Amino acid sequence: MFNQLELINERPAVFAHMTVADLWTDPHVSEQMLRFHLDGTVAVSSGTTEWIEAATTWMAREFRLGGNSRVLDLGCGPGLYAIRLARTGARVTGVDFSARSIAYAREAAQKAGLPIDYVHHDYLAYEPAGRFDLVTMIMRDYCAMEPSQRLALLRTIGSALASGGAFVFDVDSTVAFANMAEEVSYSHSPRGGFWSAEAFFEFHNRFVYPDERVVLDKFVVVEANRTRTLFNWIQCFDPTMLAAELGEAGLRIDATLGNVTGAPFDPASPEFAVVARR
Repeated sequence: MFNQLELINERPAVFAHMTVADLWTDPHVSEQMLRFHLDGTVAVSSGTTEWIEAATTWMAREFRLGGNSRVLDLGCGPGLYAIRLARTGARVTGVDFSARSIAYAREAAQKAGLPIDYVHHDYLAYEPAGRFDLVTMIMRDYCAMEPSQRLALLRTIGSALASGGAFVFDVDSTVAFANMAEEVSYSHSPRGGFWSAEAFFEFHNRFVYPDERVVLDKFVVVEANRTRTLFNWIQCFDPTMLAAELGEAGLRIDATLGNVTGAPFDPASPEFAVVARR
């Protein structure tokens, strides 16, 4: 038991294990994630309905979306942003590796009479067809990837941008990192919960890596017949760090914003967004 607890609480090297897909492909967990996406009153997952409306209204206006525009929404989830952007007349492609979210998005688009092209795929391995006037990645997905994944994705996005096209995305800031502290917790869910429909024990460790400005939430979920370890990495940035990373892929920051609703940049905020171009 002691050795098992030591392993549960072991601190891994930065980005040593990547389990992002497990959150979105596990049948039970993906159902819980979709439920959060569709709850317009909470800020997790896709954001509140008010936030989504503000973000898509700003993007439609800022990038003059219309019938001649092409939009690529990476990590589109159930299509809450994509469907609103498609209402401008833009041709929208949404990519996500949650089969449950893509199925919901396709049904919603069909009901709305909108010809959105939804692709069930891992966007890290996706090769876009054609060029896009706007590429989006929202809710700080960028921060969950390790450096080589980010660089490869940026190069793919750069190749997919039309002349004058823009990549809009948001990140956690170093202000958020400064407020993170290491912690350990344990809980028991006798009737199931987020991680499983069955009873389970959850061990949670938050590790902070000051040199890399990275935070890890490590979850070990113990059920009667299986044990899973999940790693949720968060890379935090300031605009200078992000500009350097974009530069490696041949991209530059055209505008630094407070968030994807187009709010002004706030250096004291735990997040910020950028518009990047080739």
